[in-house]
Amino acid sequence: MNLSTYRFVYFLGAGGIGMSAIARWFNVNGFEVAGYDKTETKLTQALENEGINIHFEDDIQKIPPHFLENPSQTLVVLTPAIPKNHTEWNHLIAQGFTILKRSEVLGLLTSRMFTIGVAGTHGKTTTSSMIAHVLKASGKNVTAFLGGITQNYQSNFLLNDQTDKLEEVICVVEADEFDRSFLTLFPDIAVVTSTDADHLDIYGQHSQLLESFEMYVSQIKPNGVFFKRQGINIGQSLSIKTLDYAFESGDYHTQNFRIENATFVFDIVYPKGILKDVVLQMPGFHNAENALAAFACALAVGVLPQDIKTALGSYKGVKRRFEYHLKSDKYTQIDDYAHHPTEISAFLTSVRALYPNRHITAIFQPHLFTRTRDFQEGFSESLSLADRLILMDIYPARELPIEGISSEIILKDVNISDKTICPAPDVLALLAGLDLDIVCTIGAGDIDQLVGPITELLVQKNIVLL
Repeated sequence: MNLSTYRFVYFLGAGGIGMSAIARWFNVNGFEVAGYDKTETKLTQALENEGINIHFEDDIQKIPPHFLENPSQTLVVLTPAIPKNHTEWNHLIAQGFTILKRSEVLGLLTSRMFTIGVAGTHGKTTTSSMIAHVLKASGKNVTAFLGGITQNYQSNFLLNDQTDKLEEVICVVEADEFDRSFLTLFPDIAVVTSTDADHLDIYGQHSQLLESFEMYVSQIKPNGVFFKRQGINIGQSLSIKTLDYAFESGDYHTQNFRIENATFVFDIVYPKGILKDVVLQMPGFHNAENALAAFACALAVGVLPQDIKTALGSYKGVKRRFEYHLKSDKYTQIDDYAHHPTEISAFLTSVRALYPNRHITAIFQPHLFTRTRDFQEGFSESLSLADRLILMDIYPARELPIEGISSEIILKDVNISDKTICPAPDVLALLAGLDLDIVCTIGAGDIDQLVGPITELLVQKNIVLL
């Protein structure tokens, strides 16, 4: 398919984190873009501010008339979240429009550029944004499609400098395993950060998830490179160059690790040398490993080690990934997107390492009934790393309730005494009556809506103390 045959691009679900990035790429590259989304958000507002026509009613009359009148010149991009009875979608199908999933369009875009694809059940958003920042800060012509809002650029999208030679542009893309969408990508460099069991509502068995990762890495181009976290057992039969990384061992690893002023400082050991005194503003042992992957990728495309070090030192992270919202003499507030036991464990272990003698209150909202059911023991164990746990009700997302599955099945096996279940509307009132120190909000649902009010509460508490 030749994208140049299209003049108009219409997005069904324009406000999604991945969809909005692609919409912005088309918009800045000369296509006329419009779209539908169910709800107005900051992302849809940003699209409208950039000149993209977005509406929020499922109404054929809201689609720009010239889009409807030119089906051969209009490409429709679809998110899986659109329901099958959607009026606009069914009309566009009936009229013979070309309709592609977001992942298929992403595959078409990246096929024209040198591509670094970052996959993993967790860690891919931070790692891909870190790679993109290092390349951009080091002067490379880079574009990036990311799964989170970067703190450095306040965007999930980085636009490359204009060029007639797209093959010279480096494209960093978050390769999403959900619904196997990463199988549309054929990267020059692939990173796999983790392959833990997840999305079992989609895959059924962990083995099927691993099969998809195997298929993904088999699509690395013949002269490509595969970087994987040590211990990941995929790609064993690949004939391409394969290297691994991990905090303590591997082709790329850290040494001389220490914490200075609540930042992580370490040396990077790599096959051709040692890069000393790398400073990472975004703390976390898992983020140090993500930095190793970013270092390896940047080195592979010709960035000098010292330039990588400088760029890593200026990387500010991704919203909702170890994001600080308050640092005062009395209170520290951190928000994190962690929604899998491995992620929660990595996050709370890192918080404990940064603040070894302080009291940690964790507020966690489980995400999905199936994930709660499948990993209830892991959730109980990882959440036991906090000193106090406030457990919210399960955020259902795309699911209907499952009989017998509630937050209670996690709470009962959490191995700390200070634990409770609290509905979202009552969380602030509960916190107001507690002696607090470090407060962490954790989860992938709508718990982020509590972050601002919690900040205000802690500020008021601090004022009262003063």
